[in-house]
Amino acid sequence: MKGYLSIREAAEKWGVSERRVNQYCAEGRIHGVQRFGTSWAIPDTANKPGDPRKNKTHEPPKTMELYTGFMPLMSTSFAPGKCMETIEKIPNGPKKEIALAEYYYFSGQAEKAMQKAELYLTYSEAAYRLSACLIYAYACLSMGQISHARYALNEIKKTLADGAKQAPHVRAIEAFVASASAVLLHLPLPEEIPSVHEFLPLLPPGLRAFALYVLAHYLYLKEDYSRSAGIVEATLAMGGEEYPIPAIYLHLVAVMDYMSLRELEKAECHMLAAWEKAQPDDLIEGLGEHHGLLGGMLEAVIKPKWPEDFKRIIDITYRFSSGWRRVHNPITGHDVADDLTTTEFTVAMLTARGWTQQEIAERMNISVNTVKSYIAQVKNKLCVKNRKEPKKYMLL
Repeated sequence: MKGYLSIREAAEKWGVSERRVNQYCAEGRIHGVQRFGTSWAIPDTANKPGDPRKNKTHEPPKTMELYTGFMPLMSTSFAPGKCMETIEKIPNGPKKEIALAEYYYFSGQAEKAMQKAELYLTYSEAAYRLSACLIYAYACLSMGQISHARYALNEIKKTLADGAKQAPHVRAIEAFVASASAVLLHLPLPEEIPSVHEFLPLLPPGLRAFALYVLAHYLYLKEDYSRSAGIVEATLAMGGEEYPIPAIYLHLVAVMDYMSLRELEKAECHMLAAWEKAQPDDLIEGLGEHHGLLGGMLEAVIKPKWPEDFKRIIDITYRFSSGWRRVHNPITGHDVADDLTTTEFTVAMLTARGWTQQEIAERMNISVNTVKSYIAQVKNKLCVKNRKEPKKYMLL
């Protein structure tokens, strides 16, 4: 894997046994290491771990303090149902205000998120400014304020370009924001962005978990579903589950992967896991954002037991996807399906993935004739003649 060493290669590079390298990995002494099945992938920039006995007085790098203002809620581990309690414990000031903006956004309250974040778009401290730009851009999409969203995305690009000579940890935050804003809108990555293995080890655990979600989402878009799912499973197993907001998004991309791989039981397990994290604090924004890519899983798992929550999620889907397409389509030149209902989009997605009409009917608990009717409506709206053509309008 490009940018990474195998156990054997690292052992040769550092002049130690493969067993010792395995031990380093298992003990978490190598920054940025990733587990894939029974093996490890080690960043090729990683240094050989020192002897811990010689570092008893070692203190955490002071640079980590600079992360405390960046996306503080995303970076925090809290028990389900304790989100607002966690925010209330933060001293009054910009950190608390940014955390509130995050909560408003991730709970589907785009207007409140936009109002909070707007106050910090030009703030002097980069951590708060970048947090505000990221939250503001996505909140504006949901509010239909496309020019405002573009302004925030451009501010992110400018900060990234201007920060070329800044300290590595600051560049890591900027790279995180740039990659997240690009990949989640399915836009090209900025040329200035460092490679993942350069900035990932510099992020604290919560942000690292979300950055790995971004990487997994990127691999999903490249149709590398198995590798994407592997990154999700490894991230959750190695502590990502402790951070509710990244965990929700990780579980959702796993649903997308396993639906694409036709492993429905695994997809359903991850859907329920995402819901268990999201429901107690009403963190439902991510479910709305990913609706079209989840392949009917919301309809199958959430709608029957939580119909009112499902309606709110669909409302988020309509608002977010409308703004999303208005940014995505002109920049990329791709016409992602623009005026389909959420059910039509789901049927079209499953059809594009090769599902039969009978399979779609069983999955969505509707009749085959209803599926045929939806497919006809999709073809009519997209002005296409056969069942295969809508694929180019989908984000598989």
